[in-house]
Amino acid sequence: MLINCVAYEDGRKLADLAVEDISDYLQRPGCFVWVALRDATDDELTQMQREFDLHDLAIEDARNGHQRPKLEEYGHVLFAVMQLIEVEQGELRPGEVDVFVGPNFVLSVRNHSSQHFLGVRERCELEPHLLRHGAGFVFYALMDAVVDRYFPLLDAIETELEGIEAQIFDRGSARWNIERLYVLKRRATVLRHAVAPLLEASAKLHGGRVPAVCVQTQDYFRDVHDHLARINASIDAIRDTIGTAIQVNLSMVTIEESETTKRLAAWAAIFGVSTALAGIWGMNFEHMPELKWAYGYPMALGMICTAAGVLWWRFRRAGWL
Repeated sequence: MLINCVAYEDGRKLADLAVEDISDYLQRPGCFVWVALRDATDDELTQMQREFDLHDLAIEDARNGHQRPKLEEYGHVLFAVMQLIEVEQGELRPGEVDVFVGPNFVLSVRNHSSQHFLGVRERCELEPHLLRHGAGFVFYALMDAVVDRYFPLLDAIETELEGIEAQIFDRGSARWNIERLYVLKRRATVLRHAVAPLLEASAKLHGGRVPAVCVQTQDYFRDVHDHLARINASIDAIRDTIGTAIQVNLSMVTIEESETTKRLAAWAAIFGVSTALAGIWGMNFEHMPELKWAYGYPMALGMICTAAGVLWWRFRRAGWL
């Protein structure tokens, strides 16, 4: 579906275009065209390929979708794949935006995502002195918008992780904590798969040899690269913290099981002594002086209770009960 098709000149909007008019504006000096598609059909992609003379392999990637974030050059055209992450029923679901950048055009194709870039277009149009840089600045604005949307996801993961850490030593919460930690680990992995490859790709857009369309906007892409590096470092720290937290929770499970085992052993010892004493007086020998003694029964109960009490006191003092 076509979202926008607009021509710009000298940093200002010229006109909304029909697709058939794109080629006419591409021939105008100092003019560039910005087209946005959502869940484009094969016919729409074929039409755009014809209008902008796009490479078959790039169009094939945009048509198939589910690509790893990357940056590729096809002659004077730059092809970028970025992932859009959305929260759906507590899980992170990756979408995708494919961007074709040429000397005088930008084509963005958004797939499997409800996120839009209308705010990006408005921001660019409010800064004509930057929009004069042409397609390179639009590409930066799109990439910057994608990267900025990673920060709230990262903050949400960090906040939930801090909540789990605050409860990590609560008795009986270890199993629930481990389940939540594995959920966070999956989310962090999804986010890392979006960030790490894009970090590597964005390094090609500043310093050294850069694509011609990005030469005038290297400083802006350096800023995006710094943001991605910070996010990637935070994700690595989160993954390490999650791994440590899981180990701590497993240790807590072992400690709780050990304490339960000690309690069971202590009570078993108490009842074992009582059973042993009861077994002694329960033997059916004829000559047992205590059997015919008037105080034999109270004495036996007293000894059993005394032995059980002494053992209970010792185990209590040792911390087993």
